[in-house]
Formats: sequence, structure tokens, C-alpha cells
Amino acid sequence: MWSRVEWIVRVLVVESDDQTAEMLVDRLGRTGYRVHRVGTGGAALRCWEDADLVLLDLGVRDMDGLEVCRQIRGNGNTPLITFTSGDTELDRVLSLQAGADDCLVKPYGYRELVARMEAIMRRALSWSSATAVSHGPLHIDPANRQVRVGEGVVEVTRKEFDLLYLLASLPETAMSRRDIMARAWADEGVTSSRTVDMHVSSLRSKLGDSSWIVTVRGVGYRLGGGGQS
Repeated sequence: MWSRVEWIVRVLVVESDDQTAEMLVDRLGRTGYRVHRVGTGGAALRCWEDADLVLLDLGVRDMDGLEVCRQIRGNGNTPLITFTSGDTELDRVLSLQAGADDCLVKPYGYRELVARMEAIMRRALSWSSATAVSHGPLHIDPANRQVRVGEGVVEVTRKEFDLLYLLASLPETAMSRRDIMARAWADEGVTSSRTVDMHVSSLRSKLGDSSWIVTVRGVGYRLGGGGQS
């Protein structure tokens, strides 16, 4: 199992407020992380590739924090946690849709932050050793977190990828919404089956054929043939 002793994680802190940044950088450093801090979204976009994990305050002053998140996610798979000052479901949903792995509402507990960082890094390492899965023209590469249908790359969010890979890994199995939530959202306490339904609907649209994910009445979902069977 991964631990900070085995691997010193490089963390990029993106925070405009000097006092907040100084406290966080100090605590992370004393916990055992190697930390670099920048104060703007523009600076983050120039150096995020040198980090193993990004902590991004969405309130950066020079540009839209969600756009910083989207650009980082659009160019790589570095784990990313965002901070928002807005304690509403919409704030967190927009952050996750922009590509964040997790979102914390300020003020947050430091121990909770570290626990979420460790959970995300464990998942990232497990994906790096997972096996690629193909079903007809559908190809899912967990190492690069890439989905292709034929020759075309399908842009999916991280949770959409997790859900699709889960179904594709068990192609003959109809999975209940509860099982999907337990596996794909294990560390996030998701309790609403509507979350699964929304991600399935988005995936069907992006894959270009709703039959890639079949609804099993009274159970949940399973992988389909995408019109190929």
C-alpha cells in the first residue's frame, strides 16, 4: 500500500491568499509532502505538470478557478482537489464536472484534507497498474485514463471514466446503483442513485450510442454492445 514514507509526493498549492497559503504549505511540509506554492491560476498552468497532486483554490484572483481546473484536466491526469468558499451542491458539482477528483468547502479540517489526498493518490496508483479493456470498437485505457470508440477519443470526466471502466470490467454483470456507488464513489459518501443516473446519461451521449450502457429493469446497469452485437 502507498504511503508518504515510500514516495515523497510533490504537491502544488494554488492559493492567492498569502496567510492561508503559508499555513497550508507549512503543515503539508511538516506532514512529509514536498510543496510548491503559486498565487495565480496562470502560474499554476505553467507548472502543474511538475506535481503529483494539485490543491487548487477556485478563488484565484487572476482567472476563473474552474477554467484553471478544466485546463489542467484537459491536458493530463494529475490528481486534483479544489477548495471552494461556496457551501452549495452546485459549487461542488461544477468543480467535479470541471475535472476535479474531489472538492472541499472552506473552512475544512486539515486531517480530512490529508485523508482525501491519500485516498486519491491510492486510486491513482491502482489505476496505473490496471489492465486495459476492449469491447468491439470501445477501448478503455486506465493507465492513460483514455476512452476511445474506434479511432475517436471520447472526452470523459474522471467519474465517468471510473463508472465506464467498472461496467466494462464486468461486461456480463448487471450492477445495481448501490454497488456502482460503493465502488466508483467509495471515498466520497455519495448516497443518491441520481448521481449514477446522471453520469450514465452523460456517458451515453458522449459515446454516441445509448446502447453502450444498458438499463436492466429493477437492477441497474450493464455494459452493452454499442450497436455492434
